[in-house]
Order: sequence, then C-alpha cells, then structure tokens
Amino acid sequence: MDLFRSMQVFVATVQAGSMSAAASGLGLSPAMVGQHIAALETRLGTRLLNRTTRRQSLTDFGTGYAEQCRDILERVAVTDQDAQASQTQARGQLRITAPTTFGAQALVPSLRRYREIAPEVSLDLTLSDRNIDLVDEGFDLAFRLGSLPDSRLIVRSLASYRMMIAAAPDYLKRLGTPRHPLELASHEAVGFTPSARSPWRLSRGDEVVEVMPRRSITVNHGQAVRTAACAGLGVVMQPALLLAEHVRAGQLVQLFADWQLQERPMSLLYHRDRRMTQALRSFIAFAVDEFGAVDKIRAT
Repeated sequence: MDLFRSMQVFVATVQAGSMSAAASGLGLSPAMVGQHIAALETRLGTRLLNRTTRRQSLTDFGTGYAEQCRDILERVAVTDQDAQASQTQARGQLRITAPTTFGAQALVPSLRRYREIAPEVSLDLTLSDRNIDLVDEGFDLAFRLGSLPDSRLIVRSLASYRMMIAAAPDYLKRLGTPRHPLELASHEAVGFTPSARSPWRLSRGDEVVEVMPRRSITVNHGQAVRTAACAGLGVVMQPALLLAEHVRAGQLVQLFADWQLQERPMSLLYHRDRRMTQALRSFIAFAVDEFGAVDKIRAT
C-alpha cells in the first residue's frame, strides 16, 4: 500500500478515536482503514494500536510515530501551500514593529519601494522602543536593535547599525574640537536615555578607548537627541544613518571619522511557524535587500 496514504489514514484514526469514525471521514470502509494500519505495522515490525472490540489505544511506539506522521504530513502540506503561493501575488496585511527612530528615519522612507514590489499588501506599522512580543500581541515581523534574548522566533541578522560622533559647529566653536577620544571626558554630551550610562567605545588599529562624556542632557526620544545636538547642547553619538543628513546640511560636524566606533547589531524577527505567507516572504526579502543581510539565519 502507499506509505503516505497509510500515514494519513493512521493519523485520521488517532484523531477520530476509532477506525469506523476515521473511515467515515475518509470515505473508506472500516476494513480498508484496518488494512492501511496493518500495512504500517507490518512495515515497522511493531504494533501501533491496541485494539479491542470496544476501544482502541496507542502503544508507546504508536504515540511517537503518530507525532512524526503529523509532522511529515504538515511539512508536505506546507510545501504544497508554498508552491501554490509562489505562483500568486503577495496580498493581505502585515503587522510590523520597529524601533521608533529607525522606523521613522529609515524604514518608512523605504516603504515606497516595497509598495511597488507588493501593491496588494497593506502594512500596519507600529513604532515603539519597547520589545513587543510578536506572538502574544499578534505581529508578523519585528526589526530589533541590540543583542537578543532567547525567544520563540526566527532571527535574520541584518547589517549592523554603524555609529557616528558629531557636534554642532556652534558647540565646537565655544568648547573646542576634541582631537582624541579621551578628550570627550571633559565634553558635554546629549544622550539617549536607554543607553545613557554606557561608555563610548572607539578603536583605531591596536588602540582601544572607552570614554564616558559628561551628560548635559538625556532624552528618551531619538529625534529630540539630534535636535538638542544641533542646538549646540553637546556632542552626540547616534547611528550614522540618522546623523548623515544633518552633517550634509552643516548642522553637525562629524568627529573622529578615522576611528572605528561600536556597532549595534540589527535583526529581523518573525514567527517560527513554517506557514509563511507570500506577503511575509516578500517583505523579508525586501528588508534583507534594503538593510543589508549578514547572510545568517538562526532560530532562538
């Protein structure tokens, strides 16, 4: 008998609770159901079901085998769904969460290109610096900055967030331009509240420096941090992606361009569930292309 069909019949029998009930649901005779299960038992060399005239129960081996059969049948079903989905246009809704500053300054401006790729997909984007629980709060995908704790999600590593140190021309005119990172210890800085207590780490060749500037002000909003720095309230260290526009406009001056600054890892997180929709698949491909894949996928 066909092994795959026999596995389907066996799982249906376990779920239905009896061969007769399974037979009714499958459109087979009870005798044919029994033949499929007998064929499996002969193939495996052990019993799967303990059967009496009134009831049936799984053997110890049958319990484990039933789980394996369910997994195999699910994988085949998902593969079929994926094959069908690959032939259709991405559509539906995606719920996405991203850090506030990254989302507003980098992700949102890039979404026009995704809309050209997948015009039938609607996006519900939530910007928050809180680590939203995708599973419990019903999100499909999340961008995350920094190291990640263990979770129930698949993690796709993206290009790290490169950092930049800068200050307003007015600030540098008043307090002088630091020539070495250690001089930052005597300078005022504008800090982002979640990371305000962390030292700034710079390296150049074999030289590594960690320095803690004096925080003149800390703010819990990334845009406000940049506004304060442009107003001359202090030196700032933020992602280069976010400061570059202000540097080009002359509002800020980049410092220590020849030093390597610490980087913040950036990741894309999504459900471990293997039932990936075409919409989710298309957005993951877009995000990896847009924000630089590290070619690394892991499950946590």
